[in-house]
Amino acid sequence: MVAVLRAGRNLVRLVEIAIILARYDALLALESVIGPRLALRPLRFLRRRDAALARLRPGQRLAAALEAMGPSFIKLGQALSTRADLVGEAVATDLSSLQDRLPPFPGSAARQMIEAELGQPVSVLFRQFDDTPVAAASIAQVHLALTFEGEEVAVKVLRPDIAAAFARDLDLFFWLAQLIERTQPALRRLKPVAVVQTLADTVRQEMDLRLEAAGASELRENFAGDATFRVPRVDWARTGRGVLTLERVGGIRVDDRPALIAAGHDVHAVMANAASAFFNQVFRDGFFHADLHPGNLFIDATGAIVAVDFGIMGRLDRKTRYYLADMLLAFLQGDYRRVAEVHFEAGYVPARQSLEAFAQACRSIGEPILGRPLHEISLGRLLAQLLQVTKQFQMETQPQLLLLQKTMVLAEGVGRLLDPSVNMWTLARPLIEGWMRENRGPEARLRDAAADLSGALSRLPALLGGLERLGAAIVEGGGLPLHPETVAAIARRRAVELLGLPLWIMALALAAIAVALW
Repeated sequence: MVAVLRAGRNLVRLVEIAIILARYDALLALESVIGPRLALRPLRFLRRRDAALARLRPGQRLAAALEAMGPSFIKLGQALSTRADLVGEAVATDLSSLQDRLPPFPGSAARQMIEAELGQPVSVLFRQFDDTPVAAASIAQVHLALTFEGEEVAVKVLRPDIAAAFARDLDLFFWLAQLIERTQPALRRLKPVAVVQTLADTVRQEMDLRLEAAGASELRENFAGDATFRVPRVDWARTGRGVLTLERVGGIRVDDRPALIAAGHDVHAVMANAASAFFNQVFRDGFFHADLHPGNLFIDATGAIVAVDFGIMGRLDRKTRYYLADMLLAFLQGDYRRVAEVHFEAGYVPARQSLEAFAQACRSIGEPILGRPLHEISLGRLLAQLLQVTKQFQMETQPQLLLLQKTMVLAEGVGRLLDPSVNMWTLARPLIEGWMRENRGPEARLRDAAADLSGALSRLPALLGGLERLGAAIVEGGGLPLHPETVAAIARRRAVELLGLPLWIMALALAAIAVALW
């Protein structure tokens, strides 16, 4: 009964969505999932007769429709902007420009939220509090304030009842994703349920401002002592689940090139700092700001880049960073077979696929992009097109790379605004080469091999204990007529085999340790 009610509720909501999509001539969003259907044809008569709308690209019309549907659908559009494999590169690019802006809610409601969250009157927490917000988005809005210690701060406050609104729409998204996986076998490899789960996780994180505070704090710690990239300090005493208080920062928006030049800033140096900061976040730390649109980056009086809004952060483990570095280096060297090998080694492409065919596909992606003048090369676009060949080779979706690809495109866009004649990756090349030598050179590979071997040996006693317990359980259950001593002997023999690895591997490990210590 509950399932029937849920389906009925979501079907009604789906009809409402279809009507809005039809008004904006954006029914492609439904047709791409269920295919052209006779049931959708009558909705086309609802299309607005708007010359300006007619001039928009399909992706721009879809973005306008999502904005009209409200906060949850804006977030959905932003999530889909990282999924060129789902909606196509052109639509994904248009969705990446979705603006997360909504009318503000009253300052009195913000005060009530702060007092309920922090347990004290606003007049006790702040000497001054401006009821008029300086920014309002789908989940929260920002007010300026002054503490009794004399510090100027920015106070981010969640919208009232936003959690319930998102919960309702997320239930619809999950229902649709489950329906697609059941009825569209060809789309299952794209993991629509996983896509919605990623969106739900992102929204959940954004609606707990303590997590955003933690992200800001970690990023600030990673760049401690770096004068070229600043992150505002968190005021933890005035921060809770629904309220985030940060040191107030200022500066010129990174995309306001005339203002930067008028203020005496060297835009080439700013771009070099931006390239360095992005490289360090992705490769050095594996923790990056994943919403690098120009409204979140400012240049202060010293020329340092100041980042704000830490609701969306990305992580890359060491294995993914190594894959990314090896893959990009092979692409830049035109070694497409190596590009293919990296994907097979990482397990991203099933072993049953043809290495040669995948290398050929990589060449078809790389040659048109890498054949351009240096300042026109976009690694973000290259990664986007690489992710689009997933269907042909049955590659599973890698959410962390999708988020990184979107962030790379945003970072490259900022670079082009600052200086269209320079490629940001050229500026970051010394850092990339140094990191590659340190982490992917022969010495580094020896160190990694030694570490892996050491880890395997440290796990060996637990493995042997597990084998003995398993054997004992089999004997007690009557599964195999083996004596416990026999089982123990088998386990010991297996241990000897493991320890009897070729001596040259041991020697290699010792050499690696010696190199590391030297």
